[in-house]
Amino acid sequence: MLSFIDNILNRITMYRLVLYYLIALLGVAIVFGLFGILPYKPDAMVFSTFTIFIACWATNKIFAKVFGAATNVESIYITVFILALIITPVTATDYAGVGFLLFASAWAMASKYIFAIGKKHIFNPAAFGVALSAIAINQSATWWVAGNLPLLPFVVIGGLLVVRKLRRFDLVTAFVVTSLVVIGTTASGGYQSAIMQTLLHSAFFFLAFAMLTEPLTMSPDRTRRILYGAMVGLLFAPNIHIGTFYFTPELALLAGNLFVYLVSPKGRFMLMLIDKVQIGKGTLEFVFSSDKPISFRPGQYLEWTLPHRFSDNRGNRRYFTIASSPTEDVVRLGVRFYEPASSFKRALLTMGENDVISASHVAGDFVLPTDQNKKLVFIAGGIGVTPFRSMVQYCVDKKERRSIIMLYANKTAAEISYKEVFDRAQQELGIKTVYVVTKESSSAPGMYSGSIDSALIAKEIPDYKERTFYISGPHGMVDSFTKTLRDMGVSRWKIKTDFFPGFA
Repeated sequence: MLSFIDNILNRITMYRLVLYYLIALLGVAIVFGLFGILPYKPDAMVFSTFTIFIACWATNKIFAKVFGAATNVESIYITVFILALIITPVTATDYAGVGFLLFASAWAMASKYIFAIGKKHIFNPAAFGVALSAIAINQSATWWVAGNLPLLPFVVIGGLLVVRKLRRFDLVTAFVVTSLVVIGTTASGGYQSAIMQTLLHSAFFFLAFAMLTEPLTMSPDRTRRILYGAMVGLLFAPNIHIGTFYFTPELALLAGNLFVYLVSPKGRFMLMLIDKVQIGKGTLEFVFSSDKPISFRPGQYLEWTLPHRFSDNRGNRRYFTIASSPTEDVVRLGVRFYEPASSFKRALLTMGENDVISASHVAGDFVLPTDQNKKLVFIAGGIGVTPFRSMVQYCVDKKERRSIIMLYANKTAAEISYKEVFDRAQQELGIKTVYVVTKESSSAPGMYSGSIDSALIAKEIPDYKERTFYISGPHGMVDSFTKTLRDMGVSRWKIKTDFFPGFA
């Protein structure tokens, strides 16, 4: 069942899944309102959502033009639906309510530009909009989607799908455990009653699933991500206060966002294309210069934004591993092109020399271990080789000797990318690469016909149980190799799989 769910999730980008989740919640709420299950009228929900959309769209249009910034339509829609689900629906005759919608929406969008450093926003837009409304016009969000029991199963089930897609259970668990422990220990009455009230009638789940997990305001590494979740969980507890000041859910999240900004890599990078070369059949490498240095570890990824007309349902943002090493003075991006190509890849393909793409949010835990004596195995499928190109090039440039064996699979020999890097690493550092082709025969030394299976692993890596395995490639391949290794007796703690949130 889980594999079936994962197959569906793998076909949807992270941003699109969140958008579907929010639309579904509003749709269910409208149906429930129609039958009197919820105390809100469908026309009020539709009117509020439309009003928020107009305000968000217009404000974003103005600020994007003034700041000359790349924008993403999906992010606007996500903010629209979050605001529609946490601000009580109003009718056109409720002038104060309409004013609240307009004020919160405008400031939510404005915050992405005004409170941005290095062209990267600091705060969750929806949280900022409603927090400022409470301070400036004394209008507060009710978080009605999370406070109504009939909607709770939909909030939780959809939210769990989002977290599974993102693989951010560590973040959500830190938030959940911290907040419930603090609420239970600080409750003035019965702790059971306080916890049940939190679980059933508060912003608890919606905040955790829909807002805490926003990638651009989330810490990129696991330790700081857990600290972020724990911090927001602590401040979410209603009895936590500073003097007479008590935190609301949105203020707890904003405090966490500020913490993330202070401890995480900052800024957005403008990357200018300086070269575009074919490195394998169907695979191109794009070489960029950056407007400022990018600090990253070999194997990490960036979120790339390329605005283009007529974008398809996957939008204009992608997560791609940085194929270059931190030791190089250029940024390399290796991309495999399939037919039909997405609108993003078509736009990328048409980029010319000196054209610019923006990138941000350096992140990822798929990196070399700090212990250089640890024995490693890299298993790559197709363009999943890019993080290994970064790692191996880094080792070559640093003359860093590590015990590494790589198994690299492609359909044909013509599809192999970065072979010159891996061959050089074998000559200079003894990093061995075994090339595997699945759709043709080959008698070349170091190249096998067939597939990477338990027999090949045992043959080429006799001490495989002593090694840590890194696996990168298509989801199906990663899952298959993980199962193969587990069946061979490799501990799950010695298997690392590549992942980034927008992958689909």
